[in-house]
Amino acid sequence: MPKSKRNRPVTLSKTKKKGREHKESIVNSIRDAVEKYNSIYVFSFENMRNLKFKEFREQHKLTSRFFLGSNKVMQVSLGRSAADEIRPGLHKVSKLVCGDSGLFLTNLSREEVERLFNEYEEYDFARTGTSATQTVELKEGPLEQFTHEMEPFLRKQGMPVRLNKGVIELVSNFVVCEEGKPLSPESSRILRLLGTKMATFRLHLICRWSPEDFELYREGLDESDVESA
Repeated sequence: MPKSKRNRPVTLSKTKKKGREHKESIVNSIRDAVEKYNSIYVFSFENMRNLKFKEFREQHKLTSRFFLGSNKVMQVSLGRSAADEIRPGLHKVSKLVCGDSGLFLTNLSREEVERLFNEYEEYDFARTGTSATQTVELKEGPLEQFTHEMEPFLRKQGMPVRLNKGVIELVSNFVVCEEGKPLSPESSRILRLLGTKMATFRLHLICRWSPEDFELYREGLDESDVESA
């Protein structure tokens, strides 16, 4: 007998899609910022951590402005060609807004910006699918860092454990992860319990624009590549 359509669950909490007005607001915000700040940088990121990035952004909100989001919207804001760029040379910046990237508009000096980005590193726990940066192996014997209540949870993560007089023991050596191989959900949970951080959140400068000049930071690119991109 076919299922009745009347009994299908209906979601009452609908979220409103971000439409044209939202995009236009971002475009206007970027264009206003272009007039306000002395220089513009495109940067890329790896192992993004939203909370860490928010803290970094807050530290520099008096002198700078960050934009992350739709690359296409950021490109349109700056101008995607020499014919529609809002300032001379900004189409070169626009062409480099791709992949995991964002815009940094600032009144800080070039030297200060380069120092901030080059020195910035935040370590965090790696997520599922991330390549392990080292091999982690636990040796057979007691795991005194864990309380006895955690034995069922550790067993579910694939660890060969047992309770011995209230102490969790590994009954054989156990490889949590191997260097260079993607982390499984179980491996990432175990590494978190062990306090082992394998992800580094970094920011990398790609290019710098100012009314006076344009500079590339990414190796293997020159201005002719940007013009023809």
